[in-house]
Amino acid sequence: MSEASNDKPGMTFWVLAGFFLVFNLSGLMIYYMQVTADPEFIAANYSAAEQAFLTGTPVWATSAFALAVTAGVIASGLMLLRRAWAVPLFILSLACVILQNLDAFVLRDGLEVWGASGVYMPAVIILIGVVEIWYTRRSKASGWLI
Repeated sequence: MSEASNDKPGMTFWVLAGFFLVFNLSGLMIYYMQVTADPEFIAANYSAAEQAFLTGTPVWATSAFALAVTAGVIASGLMLLRRAWAVPLFILSLACVILQNLDAFVLRDGLEVWGASGVYMPAVIILIGVVEIWYTRRSKASGWLI
């Protein structure tokens, strides 16, 4: 699908903007489920090492998670409204994702707790974050975001 080179975005824009919104709303739901999970649920569904990892997450890393998903949802909404503020908010979202993963995989060795399969989702999230920034910057340059 090719995009028109005027100020009206084509179908690809709307499909990607919708995908970004659903993706970021999913992240918001996961964040909510993580911070509201009661100890019984955690004990029943995670190993002792995973429980210690989850309950040992520092406040700043949880805050980075909250800011990442909130900025992503707002940026997606702004993209659907064709507002250029989507670009810096997607950048903020990705920066917070990277900060959160710095805690999980560098400072607390999440690879040892979750194994190699625990790296796939964070890698996909970072990749989608890069695509969000690239595409919204491209959309702004094309005049689709004001």
